[in-house]
Amino acid sequence: MSDTRAGSNTGPEALLRYYRMMWRIRAFEQVAVQALRDGHVHGPIHPSIGQEAAAVGVCGELEPDDVLLSTHRGHGHTMVKGAHPLAMMRELLGREGGCCRGKGGSMHIADFGVGMLGANGVVGANILIAAGAAHALKLKSSRQVAVCIFGDGAINRGPFLEGLNWAKVYHLPVLFVCEDNAYAATTHTVTMTSGAGAGARAQGLGLPAATVDGNDVLAVAEVTRQIIAELREGAGPRFLHVKTFRLTGHTGADADAYRDADEVAARWADDPIVRAGQSLGELGAATPAELSGIESEAHAEMQSVLGQALATPAPAAPAAFEDVHAWSDGPAAL
Repeated sequence: MSDTRAGSNTGPEALLRYYRMMWRIRAFEQVAVQALRDGHVHGPIHPSIGQEAAAVGVCGELEPDDVLLSTHRGHGHTMVKGAHPLAMMRELLGREGGCCRGKGGSMHIADFGVGMLGANGVVGANILIAAGAAHALKLKSSRQVAVCIFGDGAINRGPFLEGLNWAKVYHLPVLFVCEDNAYAATTHTVTMTSGAGAGARAQGLGLPAATVDGNDVLAVAEVTRQIIAELREGAGPRFLHVKTFRLTGHTGADADAYRDADEVAARWADDPIVRAGQSLGELGAATPAELSGIESEAHAEMQSVLGQALATPAPAAPAAFEDVHAWSDGPAAL
C-alpha cells in the first residue's frame, strides 16, 4: 500500500506525506533522466516533472486491489500505486528484477502485483484497456474500481470516444482522468482541440465530469476520494479533468525549444511541490530546514536506487524468449 494513504487524508499531516511522495517522484525522474543522458537507459523517458500532484492526489486514493492504467508518462502513477522504485529503475535500465523483467522499459512499465496494469506507448490505447478491466470488475460484482490516466492529446484520438462510450453504455466502475499538461508532445493542445475541451466531451457521452487544479495536491485528492466512493457504490463511470503543466521537455532528450521561455518560467513559479511546501510553512507544519531535508532524503534514496540498479546484471539472452510466446519447437525453430 502506498504511504500516501497512511493516516488522515486531509490537513497538514496529509500534505506533509504528499509533499514527501512528490519529491520522491521528482527525484526518481531526475535521476532517471541523468541516467538516460549518461547512456544507461536504452529507450525514451517521458518525465512528469511538474505533474506530481496529479499522480499523488489521484493514485493515493486507490486501494491496493484497485487497478490502474497509465500514460507513457507514468513513473509517478506507478510509484504511488505501490511499485518499488528499485524495480522501476531496473526496468528502465533493462536489468534483472525490473517490474517487467527489464523488457518493457519506461513507456510500458507495469506491476500487476500492485494493480498497475501498465503504461502505454500508444496514446489513448490505455483507455480501451481500462474499459475492459472495468467491465471484468463489474462481471465479478467486485467493489474494485479502475482508474485510467491519459494526457490531453489523447482526447483527440479514437479510443477516447470508444472507451468512454463503452464505459457509459455498460455502466462501468471506471474513473477516466485527463492529466492535462497543456502540450501534446511539441504542440500546444488548445491549437489542435476544438470545442470546450476534455470535460465537455465526456459530458457529451453522458459521463459526469469535474475539473480540478492539478497543482493543488489536496484538491486533487479530495475530488478523487469523492468520485472513488461514488464508483464503489455503483454510480457508473466518471471523468476528471486535472489541469497541470509539464515543466520540462516531452522526453528526457528534448531541449524544449518550441515553448516560450516566459511561459515555462511562469509555470515554474506554480510548481506543485513549491506550492505544497509554502502551504506547509504557512500552516507551521514544517520548517524550511525540514522541507529541505525531505528533498535531500528523496535524492539520496533515488541515487542509491540507481546505484543498485546499475549493479544488477542484464537478463540472460534466453530470457528474451520467455513470457512472449509458447514456441512448439523452441526458439531454434525460427
